[in-house]
Amino acid sequence: MNIKLNWDALGIGTSIICAIHCALLPVLMSTLPIFGINIIHNVFFEWGMIVLAFVVGSYSLFHGFVKHHRSVVPVLIFSVGFIFLVLKQFFVQYEILLLVIAVICIISAHFYNYRLCHRSKCSSPHHKH
Repeated sequence: MNIKLNWDALGIGTSIICAIHCALLPVLMSTLPIFGINIIHNVFFEWGMIVLAFVVGSYSLFHGFVKHHRSVVPVLIFSVGFIFLVLKQFFVQYEILLLVIAVICIISAHFYNYRLCHRSKCSSPHHKH
């Protein structure tokens, strides 16, 4: 069985999970500390999610660039989003605004990369990678 992983879909999913964690978890899960669980503003969890987003995004965009389209536009969009994602860690008073901008950019980069990959002639089901 040959299973192919769609790295752009994984990147979009990771970005959405990060957005849910950062935006909704504090509201919905404010009772977690009662049970001794603290993933809200946990520095290790936050940076872990940022590293995961970087690794998945970098691999996906690098693969798309090298194997399919040679366009730097998705990389530039991702880079802008990633900068905002890191900035939210340092400017907590603007955390939600910076997060929204970051997630929009990162998801847009993955979506654009996905579209470019599927438009390229080498994404044909008859072409072997």
